[in-house]
Amino acid sequence: MQISTLRWTPASNWTGETDLADAHLVLVFGEHGHFHTPECFDALRAKFPTASIIGCSSSGNLLGSQITDGDVLATAVRFDRSSVRLIGAQIQPGEDVSARARELALKLKSPELRHVIALCDGLNVSATQLADGLNACGVTVTGGLAGDADRFQATWVMADSPARQNQVALLGLYGDIAAKSIFCTGWTEFGAERLVTRATGKVVYEIDSQPALGLYKKYLGELSSSLPASGMRFPLSITTKPSGHTLTRTLLAVDEAAQSLTFAGEVPQGSTCRLMRTNIDHLITSVDTASRAVIPAKRDTALCLVFTCVGRRIVLGQMVDEELEAAQRQLGDQVVMTGFYSYGELGPLGKGLVCDLHNQTMCMTTLQE
Repeated sequence: MQISTLRWTPASNWTGETDLADAHLVLVFGEHGHFHTPECFDALRAKFPTASIIGCSSSGNLLGSQITDGDVLATAVRFDRSSVRLIGAQIQPGEDVSARARELALKLKSPELRHVIALCDGLNVSATQLADGLNACGVTVTGGLAGDADRFQATWVMADSPARQNQVALLGLYGDIAAKSIFCTGWTEFGAERLVTRATGKVVYEIDSQPALGLYKKYLGELSSSLPASGMRFPLSITTKPSGHTLTRTLLAVDEAAQSLTFAGEVPQGSTCRLMRTNIDHLITSVDTASRAVIPAKRDTALCLVFTCVGRRIVLGQMVDEELEAAQRQLGDQVVMTGFYSYGELGPLGKGLVCDLHNQTMCMTTLQE
C-alpha cells in the first residue's frame, strides 16, 4: 500500500505529492465551495485517471492531527494486493432509503468483500435508514454524513463524478486487506431514564408524556437560555427496542410553539432516553483508549479514516486537536490519518457487524494490506 496527499486552496491550487498517478483510490474531503464544482473533480480525474474517486463536503478536513478549513484535501492510495469498487446513487424525495441501500449493498457483496466505506448527503438522506439497509453487506461498514461547516445549508457527495446533493457513495474494499473499526464517545449519562412517548423521525414532541422541550430545559437550567447551541453539550442517549442498542443523538433545533426537540438522527417513539454530559478530558481520553483497538497488526504503512462529529469540534473548542494527537500517538507515524468533521457517523455497534448512525462520536477505521 502506498499513500500520498494533496491539498487545494484558493491561493495555491493543488499542492503536495503527485507521484501516484496509477492510484486505485482517491478520498477527497472539502470545506470550500470549490469541492462541488466540476473543475474540482476534473482536476482530480486528470491527476488520477484510473482511480475510484469518493468524497464529500465537510465541516473541516483532517490530516494527521492538523485541522484545515477553506480547502480541499485529497488522499490517494495504491494497493498491492487489494481492489475497490465504487457505487454512487442519488436518493429521490420520499424514496425508501433502507430498501435502496440494501439494493446497493447486495451489488457490493462478495466473498472477497472485507469492508465498506459509506458517505451520504448530511441533510437530505435518512442516515438511520441508510445504515439499516447497508447491513446487507455482511461486513463492517463505516463512514460519515457530509458536512457544511456550521451553515447547515447544503451538503455534497462525490462518486466518480462531480459532487451532487442527495447522493450516496459506497466503496467496497476487496482482497488482502484488513479493516479494524471502532467509535468512541466520552459522554456520560445522567438523570432518570425516561420514555419517548411521541416522536416522528428526528423530532421528539413528548418524553414521559410531557412536552419534550420543557423537560429538556428543566435539566439544563440557566443554560437553556442559549438553546439550541448549548444542546451540543447535552446530547441524548437513546436505547431502541427490541434491539437494546444505545445510540447518541445531538440536538439541532428547538421549536417553542410545538415544545419539540429536533435531533441529528432519528429517535424512535417507544425508545428510552437519558441526557448526557461530559468534560473535555473525558472526550480526549475516550479517543486515546479507542485508538488502541484499531492499531494495525504490522508496523507498516496503513491508512486510518476518521469520521468525527462537528459537535465534538464545537465542544472541544481550542483543544480540538488534542483528541487527534491522542489518536495519532497511539497509531504511530506509519499510519496516515485522514478524514473530516461530519454531521453524523456511520459505524458498528460494539464488536458486531451491525451498522448504525451515531452523533457526537469519533469513528476510526484502519486499513492495511
